[in-house]
Amino acid sequence: MQAPGSAPYGTLGRSQKVVANCIEISKYPEGDIYQYDVTVRPERGDFKKLPPPAYMRSVFDAAMREHRQTKLKGIAMVYDARKIAYAPKRVCGPKEVLELEVSYNEDGRTENYKVRLQESAVVNTSILTAFITGRGNIDVGEIQSALNALDLAIGSVLHLEMIGFNRSFFTREQSKATSGGLELWRGFSFSVRPGIDRLYLNVNTAVTAMYTPGSLMKSLMDILNVRDPNMLRGRLSPQTLREMGTFLRGLILHMHHRGIQGKRKFSARGTTSKGLDEESFEWEDPDKPGRPVNITVAQYYQRRYNIKLNYSFLPGLIGRKNAVFPIEFCDIAENQRYKGHLDERQTADMVRFACQKPSDNMHRIMDVLQQTNLGRSPVVQSFGLVLPNKLAEVESRVMAPPTIDYNRSSRDSSFVPQGGAWNMQNKKVLVAGKPLDYWAVLVLANRNYVNDGAVQGFVTMLVNSCKSTGFMINEPRPPIVYGNPNADIAREMEHARKSIRLPPNAAPQLLLVILPSTNTQVYQTVKNCAYTTLGIHTQCMQSKHAMRPNMQYCANLCLKINAKLGGVNQGLPSSHMETLLRRKPTLFLGCDVTHPAPGEQHKPSIASVVGSTDFLGLRYVATLIQLPSRQEMVDKMQEAVVRHLKLYFKGTGHKPQRIIFYRDGVSESQFSQVRDRELIEIQRACASVEKGYKPEITFLAVLKRHNTRFFPMGRDGDRTGNCVPGTVVDRSVTMPGMIDFYLFAHAAIQGTSRPTHYYVLHDDAKFTADAIQQLTYHLCYTYAICTRSVSLVPPVYYAHRVADRARCHLVDMGHEFEEATSSSSGYYGGVGTAVGRAAAGAPGAAAKILKLNNALDESMYFM
Repeated sequence: MQAPGSAPYGTLGRSQKVVANCIEISKYPEGDIYQYDVTVRPERGDFKKLPPPAYMRSVFDAAMREHRQTKLKGIAMVYDARKIAYAPKRVCGPKEVLELEVSYNEDGRTENYKVRLQESAVVNTSILTAFITGRGNIDVGEIQSALNALDLAIGSVLHLEMIGFNRSFFTREQSKATSGGLELWRGFSFSVRPGIDRLYLNVNTAVTAMYTPGSLMKSLMDILNVRDPNMLRGRLSPQTLREMGTFLRGLILHMHHRGIQGKRKFSARGTTSKGLDEESFEWEDPDKPGRPVNITVAQYYQRRYNIKLNYSFLPGLIGRKNAVFPIEFCDIAENQRYKGHLDERQTADMVRFACQKPSDNMHRIMDVLQQTNLGRSPVVQSFGLVLPNKLAEVESRVMAPPTIDYNRSSRDSSFVPQGGAWNMQNKKVLVAGKPLDYWAVLVLANRNYVNDGAVQGFVTMLVNSCKSTGFMINEPRPPIVYGNPNADIAREMEHARKSIRLPPNAAPQLLLVILPSTNTQVYQTVKNCAYTTLGIHTQCMQSKHAMRPNMQYCANLCLKINAKLGGVNQGLPSSHMETLLRRKPTLFLGCDVTHPAPGEQHKPSIASVVGSTDFLGLRYVATLIQLPSRQEMVDKMQEAVVRHLKLYFKGTGHKPQRIIFYRDGVSESQFSQVRDRELIEIQRACASVEKGYKPEITFLAVLKRHNTRFFPMGRDGDRTGNCVPGTVVDRSVTMPGMIDFYLFAHAAIQGTSRPTHYYVLHDDAKFTADAIQQLTYHLCYTYAICTRSVSLVPPVYYAHRVADRARCHLVDMGHEFEEATSSSSGYYGGVGTAVGRAAAGAPGAAAKILKLNNALDESMYFM
């Protein structure tokens, strides 16, 4: 993919150098690397399912050790632990099959295997040189095999010292226990990346959740929050069994007791529905053949092994061939990564654990490079890699922040923020929304804790705060209605809505909902009812804020309510926007896709498309599109864009002469596919509105989940030690042949900042690098509900919020969603029928636009 024209480098701002978490690779192979298909088979039979990667790698490595000096001719090979291996030299002829026999011993059991190698491709690494120097029209996907080979060569060294998962490697040293039978590990990600005229090895810090090895009983007690297993007697509800089953599914366990030798390894498929003192089966006593009897599992252990179960009331674990194992005899095997969702407490622990100062992260990276000394590895050297242990220094620039406008009646109506943050003192919102006349307060918290006086006191402070910020609440004493969060919430909300005193032909405007806690189920149900049934704006808050009100919190609520009711909180000067956009009416579009959680393939993915409805890109409307499960390409894009073109015309009276489309959730390998398909959809949308209508289209991909970090040098950083807002890097470590840049638009509060990576995939407007970088950066100061610049350009940020609200919009379908990530990224969320859910997310299911209640459809309901 080639750059869409214009100078690729910007010049605006103060120049300075920063340290990147990348090593410049001094030398890499420029010849052939040989790719092999690998088949590992037991001596007898075959695997029904491939064993875990760690086991496959151990078998392969054992074969390499045994045959390297004979059949392999001393040639090193690296293996992805599934089906592909690479070698720097040919180990067998192109049409030959090389078979290696090996014995592998684990836990005292020896198995014999045959490892078969057959050449499948020859990877000419000179394509890397052509790509990084911009010679030839080479797509990033074409160099992936060469990069994979180099990644595996480096990974082969790291696997010897750490526990590896794909390109990330972890160690239990300095681990931290968290709740739910889990612990947190520190580690690093390593990946070879192309840069301008050179290759880099990117090294970043990482954290992950792991199962705590050892007693399964102890972990289950932690999950179920009990101190003694006997406390579970008589308490095994279906919910408890579900929690246990979710934790156990796929977990590798060791069973041991005095009746068997050594350890028996198995993978848990679930739990029995009854305790082992009730779960029965037909058993034939070896001492009494031909006389099967029906006995419980507990009786079986007593009669077969003379073992009395201490906790026979607990369910058993179901393994292969429906074998049942008692929990009390099982241990969790080591080095297993947790792939499920973290709960609120675990997430908080993870954030605290991962939060490290930039200087600490940089020193950890430098330390691991010294410890592993990758460049000295014979395997790395055999692949022709030369790796110094030094992080690269690259050029960056710091762009100036924009002027921010508030209402002219403000004492500080126009100012230049410093450090990416400001406050609402002496400021009034730029445009006030419709005054709040018809509203009510619904309290879903205990009345004894949150009484009427406390609620009215909070409402009074909110009214005064809104008045001081220029948004009027004309009804200072709205009805206060108490509801039960465990009852029918839709009915409770309808009761609160009906309590609003309305004149003829007036509609209720807002429900302020006070929640008892951060319970996501209650929150999602409230939002779902508001979006689909009642058609009323809701502003949710936790009860603790009503009990301890403060003006800053009320000001934040005011910003959200004003945006929902049609107001604009702050903006860039219109003259500045005219200059940035060359005085052309411009429609800003943002798009993101959210996918169902792992293991929920029958549930749909959701695309969110937001579009601006004013000249300054300050107000947005959203469109939701339901897609087949885990589909990244957005169907119905043409229909969505047509809607946003019409809404822009409705809001401005003009057709946009330019469309700037920020697309999130796309990996680098998908750039060409997504750009080509969705660009055509946008063009068709324009043509369908009016024949011959061809506005300029600028298409940018946005990546937030990547592993590139930058560390300021000397005293160039902010108070947290991070790069200051406005720092942009557009050379050296960026993508060859493209216009792309890393942008720090925000001020970090804690930890190490992650810049957002923007790629210009198509540009009819022929923006200069300075123009698109400055426009993107300055837009980050217009996010509606913040008095600080944000890390993502607002159209994408809004698309994220809309996608997140899709969980609420579809709560009645039982859907859970996670944020979309590219496959190459590093680390970082009523019940319908099963038939309905499967149909919605099935691969062949038709995409469709999801309709909101008409009363909210053209508002910023998602703020």
